[in-house]
Amino acid sequence: MLPTSTSLQSNGLRPDGHRLKLHPLEVNGRHARLQRILYPIMLAIYAALPWIHVGGKPAVWLDLTQRRFFLMGMAFNASDTYLMFFLLSGLGFLLLVLSAMWGRLWCGWACPQTVLLEGVFRRIEILVDGPARQRKQRERGAWTLDRVLRLGVKHGLFLAAALVFTHLFIAYFASMDDVVEMVQRPPSENLPVFTWMVVITGVLYFNFAWFREQLCLVVCPYGRLQSALADEDTISVGYDTRRGEPRGRKGTTGAADCVDCSLCVQACPTGIDIRNGLQLDCIGCAHCIDACNDVMVQIGRPPGLIRCDSLNGLGGKPRRFWRPRVYGYIAAAVLGVVALSIGINAREPLQVSLLRAQGVPREVTPDGVLHRLMVHVTSKSPDPLNVELSVETSPAVRAVVPITAMQLAGFEGRHIPFVIVVPRGTPPGEVRVTVTAKDRGMRLERRIAL
Repeated sequence: MLPTSTSLQSNGLRPDGHRLKLHPLEVNGRHARLQRILYPIMLAIYAALPWIHVGGKPAVWLDLTQRRFFLMGMAFNASDTYLMFFLLSGLGFLLLVLSAMWGRLWCGWACPQTVLLEGVFRRIEILVDGPARQRKQRERGAWTLDRVLRLGVKHGLFLAAALVFTHLFIAYFASMDDVVEMVQRPPSENLPVFTWMVVITGVLYFNFAWFREQLCLVVCPYGRLQSALADEDTISVGYDTRRGEPRGRKGTTGAADCVDCSLCVQACPTGIDIRNGLQLDCIGCAHCIDACNDVMVQIGRPPGLIRCDSLNGLGGKPRRFWRPRVYGYIAAAVLGVVALSIGINAREPLQVSLLRAQGVPREVTPDGVLHRLMVHVTSKSPDPLNVELSVETSPAVRAVVPITAMQLAGFEGRHIPFVIVVPRGTPPGEVRVTVTAKDRGMRLERRIAL
């Protein structure tokens, strides 16, 4: 089980209960340099997907109003939403695999909250207010004109960044072409979308301008699950107490490698002290590792006092990378991916339903019993389909179908009513109706018993 910290600072609070406003120290170690490469790449992918077209449609477009969805050239409609279960379950178990192997790797390296905060909003803050030490000094100082101007510029840029990312987010649901067109028109012409834009922009601004790490510490449930997902062999950021304790300045008699400089605490974006042990509030960003390694190099001691290792590894015990829970999570993730692949490959571009017509379902006529039925044909393809309908019935049963050939536009649905006349005295269980729909070699059959 992953232990929790008893440190007051680990939950982002001061001893008096007030929130501890954090200004993480900037580090330049190998982890930080790698993140400065990865974050822009992930942001570029996020911004580019609504612009990139695959098969004539955006690479990712969730058109909720028309209930159609496009993903990397594949088209889906509302009847395909069951595939979301396999997609989400596969991704969920993949996240469990990452958690069991490498702890909160997702949180510190790929979570949108971390990528946007560290890759955009923290960069704006450093650009306007300077490094962490300057920001702290300015915050403790008097309200001067320079401080007011910097505050206004910083929050103006925060709001502008939130506005940009909101429009990119909306483009996943309204397409980038529609978003560009709506921006050029008065808000009153697209009031619902404009309202969503204002709300999402406000949420993003509030989150990244003030709430920040509290989302990880208080709101996000994923961190609370770490005590169940991790074990003594999970690789995570940890402090080697065998090397570091007791702490003391260099040259102090009996002191170990930790010089108690607290730079690891100052560099932490959630404000925890990793020397208190593994904690749920650690997001695995490894900034404390970079800060500590710099100090170790400066004082001539080997790096790795704080490092990525398991509890067993930090304790000098053998560690296992592959273990039963990892195999189980991988098997579940593979099962979800396989089920998703089978479901996608089994999809047909045409959906056919055979229904009883509304109103009076049957009527007795001199020729026999007249049954009113209906065929619901729906295209699940973005391309036009040429559909041929045919109806087969039991012997002595006559079918009257008004339309036997039609062209359906992309995602178009159509109801085709028809009637069958059953001779009087025919037992209902002996009447079978089969509707066949064909398109380019595809053949779908639907049957109903009267």
